Amino acid sequence: MCGIVGYVGPRDVRSLLIGGLRLLEYRGYDSAGIALACATELRHTKRAGRLANLETALAAVPASETPEAAGMAHTRWATHGAPTDTNAHPHFDEAGAIAVIHNGIIENHAELRIALEARGHRFNTEVDTEVIAHLIEESYQGDLREAFEKSVGQLKGQWALLAMHRDEPGRIVAARREAPLAVGLGKGEQFIASDPVAILEYTNQIVFLRDGDLVDVKVDGITFYDASGAVFSPRPETLTWSPETAQKDGYAHFFRKEIDEQPRTLKAALAGRVSGTTIRLPELDTAGIDVANLRTVEFIACGSAYYATLAAAALAESLLGIPVRCTVASEFRYAPPRLDARTLVIAISQSGETADTLGAVRAARAAGAIVLGIVNAAGSTLTREATVSVMLQAGPEISVAATKSYTSQALVAEVVALDLARLAGRLDPTTEAEWARDLANVPELATAALAASESLPAIAAKYHGSTGYTFISRGPGSATALEGALKLKELSYLHAEAYPAGELKHGPISLLGPTHPVVAILLEGPTRTKLESNIMESRARSAPILAIATEGIDTRSLADDVVVIPAARQEIASLIAAIPLQRFAYEMALLEGADIDQPKNLAKSVTVE
Repeated sequence: MCGIVGYVGPRDVRSLLIGGLRLLEYRGYDSAGIALACATELRHTKRAGRLANLETALAAVPASETPEAAGMAHTRWATHGAPTDTNAHPHFDEAGAIAVIHNGIIENHAELRIALEARGHRFNTEVDTEVIAHLIEESYQGDLREAFEKSVGQLKGQWALLAMHRDEPGRIVAARREAPLAVGLGKGEQFIASDPVAILEYTNQIVFLRDGDLVDVKVDGITFYDASGAVFSPRPETLTWSPETAQKDGYAHFFRKEIDEQPRTLKAALAGRVSGTTIRLPELDTAGIDVANLRTVEFIACGSAYYATLAAAALAESLLGIPVRCTVASEFRYAPPRLDARTLVIAISQSGETADTLGAVRAARAAGAIVLGIVNAAGSTLTREATVSVMLQAGPEISVAATKSYTSQALVAEVVALDLARLAGRLDPTTEAEWARDLANVPELATAALAASESLPAIAAKYHGSTGYTFISRGPGSATALEGALKLKELSYLHAEAYPAGELKHGPISLLGPTHPVVAILLEGPTRTKLESNIMESRARSAPILAIATEGIDTRSLADDVVVIPAARQEIASLIAAIPLQRFAYEMALLEGADIDQPKNLAKSVTVE
């Protein structure tokens, strides 16, 4: 959820922190704040609303007479307390000597607050985080790390947590539990961030903290402590992401840029995995999973990632000949199916930090299931908790609403399904070769879909002002319909629903009319003619029809407007069809004047339940 960045070193601290927050604002934008440690004081500025409000306020604050030795900053997605100046992070003890910023939820904050108030503490905010500053104050006897460690030991819940003390200006202590936090290693300077994208400009040597880890950060080095309190020396990962991937490169919005990146990211998803006539995932080859002995496969994910699993799950079931199910992760955790060592759970999360997905993974592992993670963020919690991980290789995705991560997830999930079938002895060489050739064409198909999408600004203007939108398809296209409706809702705040087309006549058809269009994903396949009948039923109710159709389908009597994408087998065409739907949502959001990269009420990585 929230964005966190911290720094200890000789640079211009406030400029570095504000720059980091700009790259993290996708994680939360209800309010923002900064704390700066100087030789004799702890200064802070906090503002509700977007980061620009904080920047304006900070510009009016004169620089300290002594250099700022360290600082930490936070951009918030509110969970406790309204987004106000007061409730923005950082939070303080009564004396203003201790500053704390936090991502997560302190589940026992109410009981801690009651106990602290009984001991004379007075609180200024509604926010759960404030109790931490008061706990540190009670334990502080000249060493911030010791007081911090004692305080964290009293907490229940989830946290990525940073603290500074006025009397120790060149020091930050931090800890994590079920919320992402990374440490960047520098020479004579050190960095902390909830997402390494905020610090890649300065270092690519990253340590991803584990649950229970605590770090003591000083300019001359970092001391790492594990959950037992023992000092350890982690091996940093060298991130290959370029800092430029987190820049707009002339685009008005990251969302639009990331739409256009999909030919490249889909090519990256296939690299080293599909070659000539073969499909091989090195990760699965070395995982030692007895695929032939599996009893069931369970896909779990949330939001767009969940929709990305649907076509792959159907493909896996047809190939493996065993039950394969998709479940929203938040439901799976509390009503799991039978799980054992013959169950493969495939968990999909772009960030690898989605709280609901991680909770489901932990339940599956506890029951003895094998867990395969499909994830984009290297070093994330999912990569550490899964039995084996398959990386998307899509690079950082900044816009809150998924684009390139969705198509990469759908593609990689299909490759996983195919390679599992190969390992189970259920994918003959001829079929494997056919699939390999088709998969290799996906980046080219995506390029063609982008070109076809250039008609969508005019089409969007025609449909703008409708009372609602219904997305329909059949087979693998139904997942694309769900994702298309979600994109329109996320970006433009317009009402949109999605259904397998056969469900229209069981209720939703009552919505249709001249001001309620239908968006149909029309793919070649065994149910195409059925879908065409559903479209005609919609036309009979005077609903305008926008079709995303594969080349070769005659849409003259079916649709008012058509975006033609290349012909491909339906599992591949369904993910390619998502590209014009992303552009449609983008153009509609422009017409609505919506905040495209940072939609209201949403955050990129949902790290709380």
